[in-house]
Amino acid sequence: MNPEESLEMIERALIELIERNREIPVLVEGERDALALKELGLNGEILIVQCGKRLSSLCDFIAENYKEIIILTDWDRKGWQLYRRIERNLRGRTRCIHDYRLIFARYSMVKDVQSMPSFIKGLRKRTGRKT
Repeated sequence: MNPEESLEMIERALIELIERNREIPVLVEGERDALALKELGLNGEILIVQCGKRLSSLCDFIAENYKEIIILTDWDRKGWQLYRRIERNLRGRTRCIHDYRLIFARYSMVKDVQSMPSFIKGLRKRTGRKT
């Protein structure tokens, strides 16, 4: 896959993610992931898995308060396992959106959310794009 195509797919997904985050919260693993998403332009609600609550309690909170959630755990092995646990826990209670994880996993050369801002900057530099 060439850098231009990767950047195009990532930027398209990012624009859509920013738009959807106005209405739907994003769930990430840690504080650095949340900061990275803000750096990328997300202004909506961002929930953090590592917030001091047990995962089951966090999922109960999500199910009680949200009809939908965008799950953006890292796309390394641990992140995939965590995603599956969250999705299983929320099944039938809250709609889990995972499209962005799949796009970022496929088109980026990094394995986690916190690395996305620098990866995108580098890709833009390589392709000569400003935005």
